[in-house]
Amino acid sequence: MSLLEIKDLTIRYLTEDGDVKAVNGISFEVEQGKTLGLVGETGAGKTTTALGILRLVPEPGKILSGSITYKGQDILRMSEKDVQDLRGNEISMIFQDPMTALNPVMTVGDQIAEVILRHQDCTRVEAQTRMMAMLDRVGISGDRAGDYPHQFSGGMKQRIIIAIALACNPKLLLADEPTTALDVTIQAQVMRMVNELKREFGTSMVLITHDLGIVAESCDAVAIMYAGSIVEYGSLEDIFDHATHPYTVGLFGSIPRLDIETDRLKPISGLMPDPINLPTGCAFHPRCPYATEECRLDEPPYWEFTPGHLVRCHHAELVAEEATVS
Repeated sequence: MSLLEIKDLTIRYLTEDGDVKAVNGISFEVEQGKTLGLVGETGAGKTTTALGILRLVPEPGKILSGSITYKGQDILRMSEKDVQDLRGNEISMIFQDPMTALNPVMTVGDQIAEVILRHQDCTRVEAQTRMMAMLDRVGISGDRAGDYPHQFSGGMKQRIIIAIALACNPKLLLADEPTTALDVTIQAQVMRMVNELKREFGTSMVLITHDLGIVAESCDAVAIMYAGSIVEYGSLEDIFDHATHPYTVGLFGSIPRLDIETDRLKPISGLMPDPINLPTGCAFHPRCPYATEECRLDEPPYWEFTPGHLVRCHHAELVAEEATVS
């Protein structure tokens, strides 16, 4: 059963230099208790998508069309008050940078308790008790509740952000690159903790990342984003074992593998296109080794390669065949 269903979502930033095409008609769903990995390079539109779900797209951003259905209700048609009740309570977000997400002049304990008091019917004493329990769950001693954010390391600040996000036992968690600013050892600890808490609370999750290793360990389904569009979508097995889009194949080719000996990695050539002036046809064609005149002229349809495995590419069969051989 789908907890969240997004259909044809389009978001633009209307600037003086032109319209930034941040999210271009994307569709996906998140099942109850499952994790969807939203993967792509910086600038692909992943964070804007998450902000759109919470209706927090900053000015001059505008959600132009589409629907975001949560538990059968379209968030885009809700009143502002109803959406505010939803944020932090039913749907929470772990923001990418804990330095800017935390209030520097409030103690971490007060910041966690504030969320509980805002959304839960409880006394201040009860909120303090729940706050201490959340600190303990994320591995921070309760006697540090009176400390300020600058007194914590980067990894501990990220744990506090996670405690705030999960304080009200949300049904859906949006995790925006929760380990990007952390070293490898702390990354593993934080992701292990997030997955444990997710299982404990029965929470669904949208995990935004560019780290395919984290996706492999944490996700049930994967959506690959490029230039504001989802170019491939399927189960973890579909994406990791049967990639059919040249961009997805390129992502896997640019990371080292222990089971294959190679002299050099194969990075994707070129750079992400300017979102104000996207290429005609397939947005990936300037960087694609399979590009033809058809790719330059016609935007590829979004079609079902195998049941549940969707791809946006004119040459998906050829890409899949060559990927299998190699």
